[in-house]
Amino acid sequence: MTFLKKIRKTENLHIVMWLLKDTCWVMDWREAGLFMIIPTLTVAIIITWRMRANKAELFHNLAVCNWITANCIWMIGEFFYDDTLRPYARIFFALGILMVIYYYLIHLPRAKNKSLPA
Repeated sequence: MTFLKKIRKTENLHIVMWLLKDTCWVMDWREAGLFMIIPTLTVAIIITWRMRANKAELFHNLAVCNWITANCIWMIGEFFYDDTLRPYARIFFALGILMVIYYYLIHLPRAKNKSLPA
């Protein structure tokens, strides 16, 4: 199995985990939602690590890791803290957006100017 096929299978598994976590959230299944944080975030980090050599993949996967972290903080806040953790979740959403903005507005133009891999 090629590396990209293996990563694609891992990404597909990750989508299932994320959907399960969010389903637990919307169904108010607190324990299951908390449990699903661990595999969902772990697989996102593994994908990011494995794809780190490709800058486009790295920045987008770092954004996904921040998005999932924000999503988890928001979920925990709704479950246990009367939704008071949302401002902390916003920080991670913003970090994810900033990573993608950095990639498209700074890294990619520099890479094109230097004829480097994007």
